[in-house]
Amino acid sequence: METQVTLWSATAAFPLLSTLTAIPLLTVVAVLLSKTMLTALRIAFVGSGLAVVLSVYLLMVFDTGNSGIQLLERLQFAGMSYCVGVDGANILFIPLTAVLAFLALVYTLITRHVEGKVFIACLVGYEAVLIGAFSALNMMQFWLWSVLELVPVVVLTLDAGTGQMRRSVVALFIQYWGSGLLMTLAGFLFLAFGLVGSDHDLTFDWLTIKENNAYLHDEVLIFILLLFGFAIRMPLFPFHGWLPLLAEQGTVASGAIFLVGLKLGIYAVIRFILPILPGVAENWAGFVMALCLISIFYGALLALMQINIRRLMAFAVISHTGMLMIGAFCFNEFGLEGSLLLCIAYGLATAGMFFSVGLIYERTRTAFIPRLGGLFDTNSTIALLFMVSALSTMVMPGTPGFDAAHLLIEGVIEEEGWLIAIAILLGNVLAAAFLLRAFQQVFIATPKRAHQPYSSSHHPVVKERIIAVVICLLLIGTGFYTTPWLNFVDQEASSIEKGYPVHGSKDSLAPAVEDQDEQEAP
Repeated sequence: METQVTLWSATAAFPLLSTLTAIPLLTVVAVLLSKTMLTALRIAFVGSGLAVVLSVYLLMVFDTGNSGIQLLERLQFAGMSYCVGVDGANILFIPLTAVLAFLALVYTLITRHVEGKVFIACLVGYEAVLIGAFSALNMMQFWLWSVLELVPVVVLTLDAGTGQMRRSVVALFIQYWGSGLLMTLAGFLFLAFGLVGSDHDLTFDWLTIKENNAYLHDEVLIFILLLFGFAIRMPLFPFHGWLPLLAEQGTVASGAIFLVGLKLGIYAVIRFILPILPGVAENWAGFVMALCLISIFYGALLALMQINIRRLMAFAVISHTGMLMIGAFCFNEFGLEGSLLLCIAYGLATAGMFFSVGLIYERTRTAFIPRLGGLFDTNSTIALLFMVSALSTMVMPGTPGFDAAHLLIEGVIEEEGWLIAIAILLGNVLAAAFLLRAFQQVFIATPKRAHQPYSSSHHPVVKERIIAVVICLLLIGTGFYTTPWLNFVDQEASSIEKGYPVHGSKDSLAPAVEDQDEQEAP
């Protein structure tokens, strides 16, 4: 099925997506060349703020009424190709990345314990990597951005992590992600060489491979390689072992946008598996569903058992990943729309909780829940941020996750029936249990030890409120008015659904059957 394409020159005044990627990269260079930390921070804020403005412009020029790729930029040079574009599958991830990167810089300004320009450069560079990966429509281009993502994660963990086992955790992280990247590379190579010999030259262009996927062979092997490669970075059970350790040992400032990077795995499944290998995805849906259900309950139950709040957040992400993947493998429009919107909602809400957990650590120098308690009176802003973010994670009414979860559940009921839907709802009940328990123990319960005295000079309340207000307004605002965000993903979800050999054919045959019944009626 041919994909409709709109060039960037038709809607934007300049190559917007390349500019969105180039600005953080140029900011990294300027930060490294700056002479003082104050200058580096100012440059980083200017570059990151400009990225936020351009991401808003991106939403304004995107036509929600048209399906297919928009703002396409494609270049061929020396046998290599560069291709970027946006559609409903990736349009919302780019503004989310820009906003959280800006808030991560605000968090860095609050903590004031970062002394190196490398930290700021890695933080802004991480933003460029994610924007580049989310907008890439060349598979090798996407893979190279994924490899570059290792650099800021490793550097930020080693230089600014709070744990004592950072080196061993980074080694484990590289082993996990390295194996995932190798499997992904192998899958992409099989896809590219699969068209050779069918009147097509060797290409990694997503549009070309998608429109000619009937010529592919070894589809099951490609599916397994890509699924397991992407499952490591989501992470999905049983490929999750690196995340709790990295969350415990790493830095919160990078953790916020790192959470968006985790959603890159879900996006990769929706981009590179479902439209290119729809038949194999339908055949393997039962296996994927089983892993997802295990991931939901395993993550939730392990989160209930944690005494380190950072590890609790990590297991919450593992549980959420199972729900998001179930939505992607519902093979209908409702499930896919719900999965995409929940990716955005969970990314923003979990980042809000990570920021609040980091600010708590700055106050108390501990992330262990039994050592905390009674922080609400002196840290009401942080408590509000944690509570609103937790309620959004629990998909409560008035948050963006509410409508998204309803769409996902509707898609699950349509495809799998009530049992799977009830299992997902039970998993959400467990999520409410461990999040409300964490809030009660950290902010409400009687403290079990004396905390370090609060000092507004070391912890600027105004800057904390910037983070809290921005995240809470985004969560509550989009929660009460979800329709515009649903319009962004609607067309792409419908387009992917029509490409499924079994489910898509049912939908296309339905109107014909109705017309035949009407003609046969007396």
